Amino acid sequence: MPLLDTDLALTRNSYYAATATGGVDRPALAGDAQCDVAVVGGGLAGLSAALDLRRQGRDVVLLEAHEVGFGASGRNGGQAIHGLACEQGVIEAQLGLDEARRVWALSIEALDLLRQRIQEHGINCDWQDGYLGLATRAGKGRELAEWATRMDSVYGYAMQHIGPAEIGHWIDSPRFHSGIHDPRSGHLHPLKYTRGLAGAAAAAGVRIHEHTAVQALVEGPRPALRTATGVVQARQVLLAGNVYLHARRPLLAPRLAPRVMPVGTYMACSETLDPALADSLIPSRSAACDTNFVLDYFRPTVDHRMLYGGRVSYSTGTPADLAESMRQRMALTFPQLAGKKVEFAWGGFVDISMNRAPDFGRLPAASPGAPQNVYYLQGFSGHGLALTGLAGRLVADAMAGDSSRFDVFARLQHRNFPGGTLLRTPALVLGMVWYRLRDMLG
Repeated sequence: MPLLDTDLALTRNSYYAATATGGVDRPALAGDAQCDVAVVGGGLAGLSAALDLRRQGRDVVLLEAHEVGFGASGRNGGQAIHGLACEQGVIEAQLGLDEARRVWALSIEALDLLRQRIQEHGINCDWQDGYLGLATRAGKGRELAEWATRMDSVYGYAMQHIGPAEIGHWIDSPRFHSGIHDPRSGHLHPLKYTRGLAGAAAAAGVRIHEHTAVQALVEGPRPALRTATGVVQARQVLLAGNVYLHARRPLLAPRLAPRVMPVGTYMACSETLDPALADSLIPSRSAACDTNFVLDYFRPTVDHRMLYGGRVSYSTGTPADLAESMRQRMALTFPQLAGKKVEFAWGGFVDISMNRAPDFGRLPAASPGAPQNVYYLQGFSGHGLALTGLAGRLVADAMAGDSSRFDVFARLQHRNFPGGTLLRTPALVLGMVWYRLRDMLG
C-alpha cells in the first residue's frame, strides 16, 4: 500500500484526534497568491516558522495537504526531551566540542521555547514536567550513568541518577534496572498543541490553507508553488513537509529525498484506569523511555490512561493486529495492566536521517549568482516535538538575514541512504534485526 494511503488508514483510531479541541476548518487555496514567504507543511516546524516570520512583518502563506497536525506533529508520543535523536558524539565528530555544546544548548532552548509558547498563547495541551530515561539491564545502566555524568561535567547539564535501589520508587515495573530523571523535559498532548500554535499563527495574520497539496516547486528569483487550485509565488520558500514532502510524485525536492527514510511508529492508549492505579505506575507522572536502540516509550495521560509506543516498521508495513500487539508490549512493562483494554491504537511516519541528526539547509541556487531562497527542515528522526519549534525560529531568523544559529545545523553533513530506491528499505530492515538482537543481548 502506498505510504500516504497507509498513513490515512492509521489516523482512524487516534487518542489525540478523539480528545483534541480547537480544530478549525481552513479553506483550500482558491486562485493565485503572492507573498513574502510560502511555507509547505502545517506541522510544528512550518507553523513555528510562519508565526515568527509574521512577527517580523512578513506576509506568509502556509499550504497543508491535509489538515493542520495531520502528520507526526499531531500523532507522536508527546515527549519533549533534551538533545537530539543522535548521540552528541555525532555532533562532536563533525563540528567539534564547542559547537556540540552550542547544539546541546539550543536543544534546551527548544524546551524553554515550547513552554513559553504554551503560556503566551494560552494553549491547553496537558503539559507535564519530567522525563525518565530507563535502562533495562545492568550494562545499559552503567552506560546511562556514565552518559549522565559526562553530560554534567562536559555540557553542564545535570540530571538525577536513579540507582537500582531507588528505581522502584520512580516506576512500578519489573523491566528496569536503573535510570535518570530530567525535570526540564516533559510531555504534552501534541495535537492540542499543534492546533493551538496554528490558531496563534492565524491570529497573527498567517494565511493557512488546508487540503492544498503542492504539486510542483518552480525555483527561481521568485520561486512558485503549484497546486491544483492555484499558484503561490513568493520571495522565499520553506519546505517543512518532512516525510510527506517525498511521498508524492513528482518529488518537490529530489535532491533531499535520498537523505531521509520513512519509518512507521505506532502507539496505543489504554482504557481509563483507576486514578490510584494510574498514579502508582509512574508516581512523578513523567514521560518515560528506555535506552534500547529499538526503544519503547510511554507516559500517563491527563485522564488516567497509559499511552504506550514501541512498535516501529522500517518497511512501511503496519504490524498485524496493532491494538493487541501493543497491549501485549504494555503488559510486559506493566503487568498490572494485563487485563486492561486498549481503546486506541494508531501510528504514522517520521523521517529519519542516516546519522539521526536533523537536516536543515537551503537548496542550491537555481542558477549561478541567483539567491538561495528555498529553505528546508527535515530529518528530526522521531525527536522533533521541541526541536521543530526552535527550528522554525532559526529558519525565520535566517530568512530575515541572521543565519548564525541556523547555519550551526546547516553545517552538519548528511549522506544518502545506501541501496538506492529499490534496496535501501530492505537493507534498513535487515539492519534493524541486528539492533533488536543487540538490545536483547546487551
